Amino acid sequence: MSNQDISGSDVPAAGMGLRDYARVARTYWKHIAVVTLIVTLLATAWSTFRPRIYAAEASAVVIAVGTDNVSSLLAGDTLAKARAKNYKSLAESRLVADNVRLSTGLSMSSDALLGAISVSVPRDTAEIRITAESPDPTIAQKVADAWIVELSKQVQEREKAATAASGEALEAVTPPLSLVPLDPAALPTTPVSPGVAMTAVYGAALGLLLAYASALLRDRLDRRLHSAAEVEHLFSVPVIGALPVDLRLTGENKVLGGVPAAPTPGSRAQSPAFAEALRELRTNLTFLDVDNPPRIIVVTSSVSGEGKSTIAANLASAMSAGGEQVIVVDGDLRHPSMAKIFDVIPGIGITDVLTGKAEVDDVLQQRSDLPNLSILGSGRIPPNPTELLGSHAMKQLIESLSEKGIVIIDAPPLLPVTDAVLLARIADGAIVVVRAGRTTKDQLTKSLGNIRKVHGAVLGTLLNCVPAKEFDGYSYYSSDPESADSDPSGDDADDSPVVIEPESPPAFRGSSREQTSRSVTSY
Repeated sequence: MSNQDISGSDVPAAGMGLRDYARVARTYWKHIAVVTLIVTLLATAWSTFRPRIYAAEASAVVIAVGTDNVSSLLAGDTLAKARAKNYKSLAESRLVADNVRLSTGLSMSSDALLGAISVSVPRDTAEIRITAESPDPTIAQKVADAWIVELSKQVQEREKAATAASGEALEAVTPPLSLVPLDPAALPTTPVSPGVAMTAVYGAALGLLLAYASALLRDRLDRRLHSAAEVEHLFSVPVIGALPVDLRLTGENKVLGGVPAAPTPGSRAQSPAFAEALRELRTNLTFLDVDNPPRIIVVTSSVSGEGKSTIAANLASAMSAGGEQVIVVDGDLRHPSMAKIFDVIPGIGITDVLTGKAEVDDVLQQRSDLPNLSILGSGRIPPNPTELLGSHAMKQLIESLSEKGIVIIDAPPLLPVTDAVLLARIADGAIVVVRAGRTTKDQLTKSLGNIRKVHGAVLGTLLNCVPAKEFDGYSYYSSDPESADSDPSGDDADDSPVVIEPESPPAFRGSSREQTSRSVTSY
């Protein structure tokens, strides 16, 4: 793990690639769909409730009048095309608007009339087109025709003034121009706006852009870790396992990683995804160092509530089911949970050994359904847990236990207290639990940094509470005929790992208490 990883720099130098953009779309597709739909509906509603606008168009053409000379006609045509552009400015003047308002008797102001009309001159033509818009189609038609009439009057007056000022000689060369109405405005029957369909299309496009932009912003601001690839990419620490969400681990939690039992008539088959994930974690731990596999493993997390205690218990159960001698140690002397998880006698354990009140063999407890697993509780909660865990006696205790089997220590979270760091220093390595969608990048950065400061080893991270849909492949091995692809009576049906509660209460060594249940509390 590099210093850059410890500092928490998580921005790739090359920026986001195509896969990153696709990942954002997959992650936030619901958000994108909802925002796009909302914007589309708002745009459609806005367009639907807008008043209907009708448009009427009238046109006129500038021509040279009063001459039969070909040269004069050609010169007049060229001049008419040039003057048409000038008349466009005249048509958009307040003078014409005032005259139209007076001639039509409309109560609209001149500014309102100017805002309701548009003037266009087609390229390389002497034609002028007036388009008037109004909620009333009759008014639109009336204004368009009146505008052409008033514009013609203004053109005629200006041409007469120009001819009088230039004299008779100029009139012989350049004929006078006139604006002649070409097409009167027709009464519109279909509104030109709003276009509900086009508005909906534009709204959908705009909504999609806004939705994806907000998704990118959310992804940028989201400091939570969601996938194993993200953890490995940002921290250069291997993800040695991923555990799915299992509803059986909520409420009255249970140890699911034990030896699979054959289903009995009337028993309910359970999803094997969690058990298979535990087996994969067990295998990965074995292959971390084939020549020198870890014997003392600390299971911890950044903060509480990430499932470290449940994982430690189930990992120990899975390893013992594989034939290993396993000792699970409750190293959380502040909020112990192993005694409750395995339902063994509470209040005896580490503190009794460290204070000399009992020997290790006297406080180690076992369950009849897990013969290869021993449980060492925390004992009574001491006033100085940090000093006890960091003592030489604690180191000797853990080392002596490792001679009997693999030691899995359930340690406190790394960030609230330093207890887990002390345990990681005397262990072969630590597994840091990362809860998908909850643990943040900053928390994991600081947690890994705390272990590194004391020269502790990190075996890897474990992604917990991964969405169950990513483990759908395990349904192939299910004994449920509705979810399996093959005949349940075939060979595949026998491979289905099912966890069934024991029919008789398990007995405990050193305990005369009857067991009524196996409940798990996750810290």
